[in-house]
Amino acid sequence: MNEELKTKMSEAFQGTASRLAATDPEWVEIVSNFSQDEAVSASKLTEKERMLCILSTLLGCQGMGEFRHMVHAALNGGLEPEAIREVIYQATAYLGIGRVYDFLEAASQIMEQHGIRLPLENQGTTGPKDRFEKGLAKQVELFGEGMAKRQTEGPLLRRNINRWLAANCFGDYYTRKGLNDQEREMITFCFLLAQGGCENQLRGHTAGNFGVGNGKEKMYSVVEQCMPYIGYPRSLNAMSIIDEVAAKMEA
Repeated sequence: MNEELKTKMSEAFQGTASRLAATDPEWVEIVSNFSQDEAVSASKLTEKERMLCILSTLLGCQGMGEFRHMVHAALNGGLEPEAIREVIYQATAYLGIGRVYDFLEAASQIMEQHGIRLPLENQGTTGPKDRFEKGLAKQVELFGEGMAKRQTEGPLLRRNINRWLAANCFGDYYTRKGLNDQEREMITFCFLLAQGGCENQLRGHTAGNFGVGNGKEKMYSVVEQCMPYIGYPRSLNAMSIIDEVAAKMEA
């Protein structure tokens, strides 16, 4: 690891603690050179986008140790605490309470270490009376009029889930302030590719990303920045889906 990278990492990861530099220095050097230098230099994303992708990916793959380090790095790099919190909140719809709870606890602890006063300012824009209508409107805005038909023409046994998708997934989360539509679709893509086994949903949200202006080249860069944290198989699968969806939309 060259001196420039050592200095950069020392500043970025100030506040973190790990024994690996002492117990496994070769591994630390390999992954640091790759994830913090080689991969970063290839990025076509803004630094905010890159950090949002990495945090979302670590939530998706349940990488708690590295997530803690990257929250420190994100805050040290100037990412707004509200943006970090929005990533975790939105992850609840795609990963579930059981897989998100500990990450929210960890992020809150780290924010307090950085002198950030909690709770942060509320970002919600809906309430019990309008969450369904506003959530459905957001679904239609992002994915087309077919989303509204799911409420009236979908299978009877899916009525609850379809309504919850509108009211909870989109009404409770996508309508919040703190992240824009492009960022929210991008982090959803990362939740899905990182946990694996969600290829059908990944196809839908690849199309959703294209729809909000996150084009094919950008989505490839998203996968590249996620790859050091989830490995090659899931990354290559995601790239294949990007190609597949792009080809259908171009046909």
